[in-house]
Amino acid sequence: MDQTTLIINRVLPILLLIALGSGIRRTRLLSETTVDELRKIVVYLALPAVLFTSFLSITLEPRYLVLFVVVFALCVGLLALGGVLRRVLRIDHPYFPFLITGFEYGMLGVSLFGSAYGLENVGYIAVVDLGHETFIWFVFLALLLVRRDGLTRPAELAASFVRSPVIIAIVSGIAFNLLGMREFLTTSAITGGVLNTMQFLSSMTVPLILIIVGYSIRLDRQNLRDAALTVGVRLLIIIPLLVVLNAVVINGMLGLDMPFQAALFTLMILPPPFIVPLYMPSAMTDERQYVNTVLTLSTVVTVMLFVIYFIANPAL
Repeated sequence: MDQTTLIINRVLPILLLIALGSGIRRTRLLSETTVDELRKIVVYLALPAVLFTSFLSITLEPRYLVLFVVVFALCVGLLALGGVLRRVLRIDHPYFPFLITGFEYGMLGVSLFGSAYGLENVGYIAVVDLGHETFIWFVFLALLLVRRDGLTRPAELAASFVRSPVIIAIVSGIAFNLLGMREFLTTSAITGGVLNTMQFLSSMTVPLILIIVGYSIRLDRQNLRDAALTVGVRLLIIIPLLVVLNAVVINGMLGLDMPFQAALFTLMILPPPFIVPLYMPSAMTDERQYVNTVLTLSTVVTVMLFVIYFIANPAL
């Protein structure tokens, strides 16, 4: 298979599945309620299966701790910068800082990276994402709750963290990996069957997520100008940072190869976290529409950038 054919065969399914999701919404083949239920299958079953098997199988190295710290610090820095830019640019949107930081890893990063480079390679972006997940659960979500409720809720945050299927999958996968139980779990009668079941669930992840993403793409013209400004500012900050981090940290300091460079690129071009509107006050209708428009526009831009990147880098 020549390179052009390989690229087309990897990129086309991404675009077709997103288009299929949009078509399903336009033809009303599935209702919003049904799509929300499909999203639950992804969050509670398919995505945790991918993450558990990825962390179980990948080789963990001490230098990944540096990557963890760098990504966490990057997310914190972007949040602080978002607050500064809101004042400097006089942006009349209180949730602007939350849209400058964070990356929608679960509902988009895994599907893009996995569909292009193979689900067997998702472990690379999962490792890069660890610092980001810690930021989302312990900083980002906490500040969202503070803005919504005016006070912190440590118990609610702790409970959300402990109950999260994604976090349970990541922690369990890392724990079994470090205990050297990968071969035992794979070859034993019962656990081997469970892992094979997880493989079946994993195969659902990419098509389901991309269909859901396509279904959710809706641009509100009223907020399009402000949304475009937000997405533009975010990219103007992140793209140069991405170039520096890949050169200085990934390739230079840590000596990591192409899979980690592709993983970092994929993570950092992702839209802001899709959870932002879920933790906004119900009365903030206009601000919610602005946030949703930013997320939609950023998703479209992400897919375009990822396709261009994959065309230039079709192999890990």
